[in-house]
Amino acid sequence: MSNTSDFLVIGSGIAGLTFALDAAEHGTVTLITKRSREESNTRYAQGGISAVFAPDDSPAAHAKDTMIAGAGLCHEVVADICAQEGPDRVLELIARGAEFDKEGDLLSLTREGGHSARRVVHNADATGAEVERALVAKASAHPNVRIVEHQTAIDLILLSRFGGPDLCAGAYVLDETPGPDGRPRQESHHVETYLARATILATGGAGKVYLYTTNPDVATGDGVAMAYRAGAEIGNMEFYQFHPTCLYHPEAQRYLISEALRGEGAILRLLDGTAFMANHDPRKDLAPRDIVARAIDFEMKRTGTEHVLLDITHRPASFIREHFPTILAQCARFGIDITTTPIPVVPAAHFMCGGVSTDLHGRTTIPGLWAIGECAFTGLHGANRLASNSLLEGLVFGHRAAARLGAQIEELRQSAFPDVPPWQVGNAVPSDEAVVVAHNWDELRRTMWNYVGIFRSDARLRRAGRRIALLQEEIREYYWKHLVTRDLLELRNIATVAELIVECAASRHESRGLHSTIDYPETSDRYLADTLVKRGVLPHLRGR
Repeated sequence: MSNTSDFLVIGSGIAGLTFALDAAEHGTVTLITKRSREESNTRYAQGGISAVFAPDDSPAAHAKDTMIAGAGLCHEVVADICAQEGPDRVLELIARGAEFDKEGDLLSLTREGGHSARRVVHNADATGAEVERALVAKASAHPNVRIVEHQTAIDLILLSRFGGPDLCAGAYVLDETPGPDGRPRQESHHVETYLARATILATGGAGKVYLYTTNPDVATGDGVAMAYRAGAEIGNMEFYQFHPTCLYHPEAQRYLISEALRGEGAILRLLDGTAFMANHDPRKDLAPRDIVARAIDFEMKRTGTEHVLLDITHRPASFIREHFPTILAQCARFGIDITTTPIPVVPAAHFMCGGVSTDLHGRTTIPGLWAIGECAFTGLHGANRLASNSLLEGLVFGHRAAARLGAQIEELRQSAFPDVPPWQVGNAVPSDEAVVVAHNWDELRRTMWNYVGIFRSDARLRRAGRRIALLQEEIREYYWKHLVTRDLLELRNIATVAELIVECAASRHESRGLHSTIDYPETSDRYLADTLVKRGVLPHLRGR
């Protein structure tokens, strides 16, 4: 039996939930998420949402900062759209129940690296958690929105594979609804068929492709991998952003230290206390993330240390407690009082600037398939994302996609839902060697960290490519022999994402933004273009 609705949304972050709420005014929405509805990259965003509210700021200045941070590859029209539409989307978010810090009756605005003005709307240092709370509450209460948890998308349903038109009609989805003991119910551990008049990928990022990341466990590049397997165009996967400041502590996993600390005066120092950012960029600690991450990596290698320090101890303790209560409490768990002691930090994989290619409304190159949020390549981020433009992009494109589809819904309803065969198990059997999945998962992420990180080279990329190709063979063999599990599906997806990152990086013979290679240290106008790739087609450049 198929699950049908007007819109199928895969992912429950800011983009997916914004789309769901807007689209629900036009039709029925099914939103599936592979963990609980609150679990997404959005939930862990600390800094805020960049939007122009200050009288001495302007959308033109915001767009300009975006373009500068993007190292020449931002699509100017997209930067303008997001800067222009951002304030209205933030006000809509407030109307939906999100609360942000204020100074009197006005929104409190902070500043982050790469911004020329204070324009980051925030809720202390836990903005994402507040946004997720508000949107989940609103969507959960909406009569036209059905949220189904513990559902892992396997593959997109293409009617062309069944003799029909070139159209995405939904997705095959693994149901892992847990029982009272927290384990998947035996009767629910099967594959469901979800059909929709439009399928929207809002699956977030792919930080788990790297060994060290600020992302939660759900960030395994599912949307990009599924779209690539379906034949969609993918763009700019070589540009993976490493957040400069992740807490360095053996017991602290993936805890991000917000860029807002540097926006409020925190200084990066070597272990001997020397401030070093002035040696790397005139903007010092407020330089864009790609520059700061490379500077930290350079200084760690030069001095032979495993981390650097982020120091905000010169600000009053009361100010730190008021503005950064979550970071204060988290660091205190590990014996670090940030009011008196600098924070040990290292870079970690943080944000995927590339993704599934879309137009200005979220449409991909496959009819019926849309992509929004971090999994989409809209052209906003170019070669490096400006701080706090990620939540902004999710808001703007979630709204734009819903508006465009809402205007088309009556036309889309003219066609009946197709007859689609159920998921075929074939001769697959339950896995009796889960260690294979765990081993390949670990080796893949270590390979990416060691060879495809902040600094790259042709030799490192070749090594990574060879090893990933072998892992892909092992994963494919395992996949077709055994019944699918969430771990296996996620491994399959991060392997695909890893392959795309390596292929795109190897084709760009220059250093630009987040892609730095020791073999081509200069930036070249020859590569002032996007790197595009499709299944069966090698990466190629397309100018704008």
